[in-house]
Amino acid sequence: MQKLLIIGYTWPEPKTTGAGVRMMQLIQAFLKNDFQITFASTAEKTSYSENLTSLGIKEQSIKLNDPSFDNFVSELSPQVVIFDRFYTEEQFGWRVDEVCPEALRILDTEDLHFLRSARQISLKQNNKIDLLNGDITKRELASIFRCDISLIISKIEMELLQNEFKVDASLLHYLPFLVDPNTSIANETPTFEERKHFIFIGNYKHQPNADAVLELKNTIWPLISKNLPEAELHCYGAYASEQIKQLHNTKERFFISGWVENSEIAIGNARVMLVPLRFGAGLKRKLFEAIQFGTPSVTSKIGIEGISDGKKWNGFIQDDVVDFAEKAVQLYSNKSLWLKSQKNGFEILQNFNTSNFEGEFLDKITSTKKNLERHRNSNFIGALLMHQSLQSTKYLSKWIEEKNKPKNSL
Repeated sequence: MQKLLIIGYTWPEPKTTGAGVRMMQLIQAFLKNDFQITFASTAEKTSYSENLTSLGIKEQSIKLNDPSFDNFVSELSPQVVIFDRFYTEEQFGWRVDEVCPEALRILDTEDLHFLRSARQISLKQNNKIDLLNGDITKRELASIFRCDISLIISKIEMELLQNEFKVDASLLHYLPFLVDPNTSIANETPTFEERKHFIFIGNYKHQPNADAVLELKNTIWPLISKNLPEAELHCYGAYASEQIKQLHNTKERFFISGWVENSEIAIGNARVMLVPLRFGAGLKRKLFEAIQFGTPSVTSKIGIEGISDGKKWNGFIQDDVVDFAEKAVQLYSNKSLWLKSQKNGFEILQNFNTSNFEGEFLDKITSTKKNLERHRNSNFIGALLMHQSLQSTKYLSKWIEEKNKPKNSL
């Protein structure tokens, strides 16, 4: 039985974040293939954190800049280590390399943080997107090069890394959100007549979600509301800030409805999902769930990225706020259009069948481990970065270790 160590930036929260859903999908794939899993994190647990021990997974709290991690990894001696986001690879990658050099190092990017950050800066400053000069770009790319495999959730991001940044295909593996065909509910969703109102759902710690709700409140919902005076918009999600909570307005039928235990019920009872994302990256779990639960949507070009090429969608794709609102009203009011959109969504979902990806992923791990020395020797940039950039991280960490040691009393 192979040992897998996952180092999480946070503990998985599949009921609040797409990243949590993604991590649990990875965990389930490894469990099905008899891996012995330990999940470690420096973060504090929340009330939304998944109970991993109930799945037979060992949970381990770890500390930054502390040699106790070295002892823990040495004793565990994992064959595979997954870093959840590049931050954790920066913090712990050099330690794993020193203590367990033969362990396969995998980076789960979740999405490309540098792409999301560059788009956010571009929107804020009303400038052209600049991917090359950001600090996050350099850090995340360095992490990708240092790892043996990086999991990329979107084909768009695969192309960006290979074409713009010349990352060799052998270092990347495309692994999107996965959909189990055995849990399809296409014939079980509420009908057009049984549904009502609009919905948005998302974790508000995630800046693209907070921005989208502000966009809905300030520009889009007033246009929709004027044409559909009986309709309501319910915005669900955990971690709403005071700024978001203050958007709640009963008279305007704009509701900040908080975290929802069962997203299937909330999304499945809504007639249309609204997702006006102005920046972001990766795949958007809320749109996957809308498709899965038979709820047509109106979203932006960034919203469909990696899910559809735009030729077919379960609703409409609009970046202009006036057009966005107009299409939302049409989709809400026209049953035949709504049914056609729903059908499109179910067809899109077939492209993300679990069986199409899980086997390839495990095969990639097996083949890379088998030829690990050759794989690493062919990745000269990764070796260079492991030697140079992580030395600075290593010695900064060791300096902090020394600084944190208790002083001997005089």
